[in-house]
Formats: sequence, structure tokens, C-alpha cells
Amino acid sequence: MTVTAPGPETRRTNLTAHRVLAGAMELADVIGIEALTIRRLAAHLGVKPMTIYHHVPGREAILDGIVDLVFSEIDLPPEDEDWKPAIRRRCLSAREVLVRHPWASPLMESRTSPGQATLRHHDAVLGCLRRGGLSLDMTAHAYAVVDSYVYGFALQEANLPFNGGEEIAELAAAIIEQLPADDFPYLAEFTADHVLRPGYAFGSSFEIGLDLLLDGLQARADHRTGPTRRRH
Repeated sequence: MTVTAPGPETRRTNLTAHRVLAGAMELADVIGIEALTIRRLAAHLGVKPMTIYHHVPGREAILDGIVDLVFSEIDLPPEDEDWKPAIRRRCLSAREVLVRHPWASPLMESRTSPGQATLRHHDAVLGCLRRGGLSLDMTAHAYAVVDSYVYGFALQEANLPFNGGEEIAELAAAIIEQLPADDFPYLAEFTADHVLRPGYAFGSSFEIGLDLLLDGLQARADHRTGPTRRRH
């Protein structure tokens, strides 16, 4: 039995706005957001560039849409947990999602036409913090500081010049060979005795930093509201 590949008209008929956005996300994961164009997206989907415009009005709408898709992949903070473990779970999920989509961090709060998933996500995080007893002022501080940490860590991780332990070891070994230890004693120590140790991973610092941040926010909230409203 011979299977005939679908022709241009069939592909156009099967194309939807969601498929355009899903294809854009797939392509951005491979080539990065700067290289994402309507022409390249059309080639990726197997259609003509003008076909894309039947489903989305342009590149900005595509960016709005794929950012919304990223937000839809992040777990919402569970409503049946206290604010700190709930926000922690949400942040761990966010980091996992941003590792899958390394282009997304700079765009997450940059869109002026947020989609439903984006709005639902923000509302859920705000609700978690408010149910936890944080004032509006502390809620604003907590949300800003936590997301600055999550997005900043993800951005730094995405731009590291290595991907895994073997690459880290090779890069660190090359650096240490050229490193005058007498001039940079602490850098030499850190590289030789920490980075080159088996099991080193830059990402292992994420949860430590997140816990320090959440503990600090809890302490600040407790100081402002007093012990009677303390929530863990």
C-alpha cells in the first residue's frame, strides 16, 4: 500500500492557530527566538508564508501566543498547600519548563497582550500569596523577587558555555591550565576543588537559593504581621 504525503491544500486545511503556535514553539526551541520568522515557520509547517496569516496576524501575535503556551506548561501553586511550599512547587515547575524553552525567560513578562494561561497563572500565584496571609505590599514584593530569581537563574543557565558534567570538566580543565594560581588563588581553588569534583552541576544551586529566598520572605512577612498570622 502506497501512502501519499498530504499536498499543500491538505496541510492548509489541517492548519489551525494552535498548530501554528505549537510549531512556532517547536522551532524556537531549536533555532532560538531571534531566528524565528514567518518564512522559517511556514517552512517548518510545510505551508506558504501567507498561509500563516490566515491564522495569526503576525510575529508579535505569535510571540504572545507561545509565551502563553509556556505559562500553560507551568504548574499552578496548589490551593490546598500553605503559600511557601505551594510557591516552591510552582517555581520548580517553572524552572523545568524554562529549561525546555531556553528562549522564553526574557519574554515571560514582556508581552502587552497576555493570553488566558498567562492571566490564570498570575492570578493563581497572587491568590496563593494572599491566602498565605501576605499583605498586598508583601505580595507585590514576593512575586517580583521570586520571579526575578527564577527567570534570572534560567537565563543564566541557558547561556552557560556548557551543557553537562563532561563539558564542564573539559572547560574547567582548559581554564585551570591557563590560570596563574598565584594571581587568582580563590578562582583556582573554586575551579579545582569544586567545579571539577564529580557530580558538580550549576543547576543544583537553584533550590538552595529558592529556599533562602522563600525563608527570607517568610521572615519579613512574619515581622510585619506579627506571630498571630504566621503561616509556613
